[in-house]
Amino acid sequence: MKRKTLNLPIGRIEIHENYLIAEIHEGKSVEVSSSEILEDIAATYFSNKMFVYITVRKNSYSVNPSVYKKTSLIENLAGIAVVANTPLAFNNVEIEKLFSSTPFESFTNIESAVNWAHSLLNQNGKKTNCVNN
Repeated sequence: MKRKTLNLPIGRIEIHENYLIAEIHEGKSVEVSSSEILEDIAATYFSNKMFVYITVRKNSYSVNPSVYKKTSLIENLAGIAVVANTPLAFNNVEIEKLFSSTPFESFTNIESAVNWAHSLLNQNGKKTNCVNN
């Protein structure tokens, strides 16, 4: 069940209980500085709780793969899912995965991405609160 929708300059983000779904606007560029948005969302909506970032690549936009090195440092980020429907998008995901130490998968529909998110969060009790050291 959706808890909140954020309409940001970079795109629309739906906050759910254990994951978020982002749809980046056409023509935008996701840079390392963009990870600050995700860091703020993680702290605000998923404080002390693991979550999965799901992005729907419906629009054409660019992603600097270095952004994944920074997002991998978000302690309560359990995984990244990309929903895409073009061969180019899937090829880009394969390159982007190389920059992330967080579990990172691609899917052809949101339902599969959400199911993966639930599975990932349920592994090893990750659905429970994360431990801050």
